[in-house]
Amino acid sequence: MAGNGVASIGECMLELSGQTGPNWRMGFAGDTFNTLWALHALSGDRPATYVSAFGDDPFSQGQIGFLAENGIGIGSSPIIAGTRPGLYAITLTGAERSFTYWRGDAAARQLASDPAALSKNLENQSLVYFSGITLAILEDAARATLLTAVAKARAAGSTVAFDPNYRPRLWRKRGDAQSAITEALAVTDIALPTFPDEQMLFGDATPQATAERLGQLVAEVVVKNGEQPALIAENGTSHDVPAIHVAEPVDTTGAGDSFNGAYLAARLAGHAPADAVLRAHRVAAAVVQVRGALAPFEILRTAFDG
Repeated sequence: MAGNGVASIGECMLELSGQTGPNWRMGFAGDTFNTLWALHALSGDRPATYVSAFGDDPFSQGQIGFLAENGIGIGSSPIIAGTRPGLYAITLTGAERSFTYWRGDAAARQLASDPAALSKNLENQSLVYFSGITLAILEDAARATLLTAVAKARAAGSTVAFDPNYRPRLWRKRGDAQSAITEALAVTDIALPTFPDEQMLFGDATPQATAERLGQLVAEVVVKNGEQPALIAENGTSHDVPAIHVAEPVDTTGAGDSFNGAYLAARLAGHAPADAVLRAHRVAAAVVQVRGALAPFEILRTAFDG
């Protein structure tokens, strides 16, 4: 039987943002961590675990300390001697962002190096979340180990949520991404794709086409589409939920990840999918009005509650 906790699997990186001249602000972020941040803020007393692998350098120690200060544990995630976190910098053009990465030897690439520890981290979790980026940073054998652990947790009663989050530069070729993401969807209960990503990867003509394709494998699908309505597909029916327009966004980093966290928090709290999407839209609209990927908890909670 699944417990009360939530676990998110992936890579938390060093984030450089808010450039002023030659000066940058350093924080911690990454797609699955951003989602867990929002999910943890909005889920009350549920234990939160970030499942990854960490280095033993001062930056890694700071990263682990930051998680702990904010009520997020790392469970049995391995500490890999001689490794360090990945790094990325956000460059803004208006509110739209682009990223530069340094992550080739990041510790998180070894998050499945200890299969027993990985499985232990996923035991007795109410929800297990991961993404296409989680898949992309792993070698083939490690990816198989991850999907085996996720399937085991699901069989034991955990709800599994997955965002395909396709990033072409992380994959050797498009076909590898298609295969790995399809395998992940086969062990997924809630899929949270973004339409432009799915259009790029699978050639879907419309969000409805994305929902229909994923619906063959997943019972509950929410197709995000920026400021366009989100499409909910569940039990053979589908409908749109309009997004919230923000006239002057500050930074769109982490908006989709925070949407995911808010949606999952609402579903865990018993809200219907349509209400969960409304809450998620409000949270995403709040996140684009702050710099960096992580909005303060109180901003997230205020937006979630409406």
